[in-house]
Amino acid sequence: MPTLFGASERDDGSSMAARKRKVTGGVDTQRRTHHAAVVDQTGRKLGDQQFPATAVGYPQLLAWLRAFGTVVKVGVEGTGAYGAGLARYLTSQKITVVEVDTNTHIFVCLITAE
Repeated sequence: MPTLFGASERDDGSSMAARKRKVTGGVDTQRRTHHAAVVDQTGRKLGDQQFPATAVGYPQLLAWLRAFGTVVKVGVEGTGAYGAGLARYLTSQKITVVEVDTNTHIFVCLITAE
């Protein structure tokens, strides 16, 4: 039966298009939590969520990102401070990590924009 939207237009993480689409993550790191956002290749925000800044939270964050598609890279704020553990984990999982300056306004917009 035809649907109003094709599979490529749905946002649910279970669609074939979602599994094939390339996504980029961004993470605002804090002492106790990391706030992650994910965008598609057009810059459209697909979601954001908070995770514990712990060895348990790192794989949860990556699994959440992967639910949206193939993770191309992840921008991490403060890779030398609060983001160091996450950056090491992502690198160990063969994810390209890009250090993001904590003063980058565009990064803040990515995390907070609706």
